[in-house]
Amino acid sequence: MRFLQARTIAAMVDLFAGFAVSDYDRALQWYRLLLGRDPSFHPNDREAVWEVGEHCYVYFEVLPDRAGGALSMVMVEDVDGTVSEISGRGIEPLRSEHYEGGMRKVVYQDPDGNELSFGGISPK
Repeated sequence: MRFLQARTIAAMVDLFAGFAVSDYDRALQWYRLLLGRDPSFHPNDREAVWEVGEHCYVYFEVLPDRAGGALSMVMVEDVDGTVSEISGRGIEPLRSEHYEGGMRKVVYQDPDGNELSFGGISPK
């Protein structure tokens, strides 16, 4: 396997983490609740995109034959605060994982089985 060379990586300008879903309206409602706002833009009638950081985007696309099974993680400054805000909007995590050094990963699962996690250091 060949890895990208440093000069290639430096040329990258945006990252899009995508999720194949089966139903647009159901996915739109769920991702709005999870992310706490309307999409940043709609490239077409099958996709919705949220900017979650500088040059970092989360999106879904209606692709019923491929729906489910995606895994992505967004690192956040305040993982506990993020989880609390999401819970306040009515979505609970699928699971929470704890690692050395206070690292925590909290996993959410959309209606099609895609997993979007939020990670960060939890205060002691």
